[in-house]
Amino acid sequence: MQRISTGSPFEATMGYSRAVVKGPWCFVSGVTGYDYATMTMPDDIADQARNCFATITWALEQGGFALSDIVRVQYTVINAALVDALAPALGEALGEIRPAATMVIAGLIRPEMKVEIEVTAFKG
Repeated sequence: MQRISTGSPFEATMGYSRAVVKGPWCFVSGVTGYDYATMTMPDDIADQARNCFATITWALEQGGFALSDIVRVQYTVINAALVDALAPALGEALGEIRPAATMVIAGLIRPEMKVEIEVTAFKG
């Protein structure tokens, strides 16, 4: 098993890895829209999603995977009224891949967070 970490203090404090590779599977933890280079969060939900996918891509690559290996995705969005603004960014990242997907409307742990994206990838 391979654990992938961004080095974020939250990972150690809260006891999780950014991603875990087990055999042909890669499980990427829920990712929010921070730009980790600057530790800033854009206000726009689509830009948050683009940042999510940048982090997800990085994590997958660390484990030898690519976006095209994603077989399942879960989106958590804070308000159903934001889905139309979010949709173009989701299509940009996964429109050709089209994994199985679930979208949940629920609160997130910080008020600036509007979307969290979790993926599972498989190579085989």
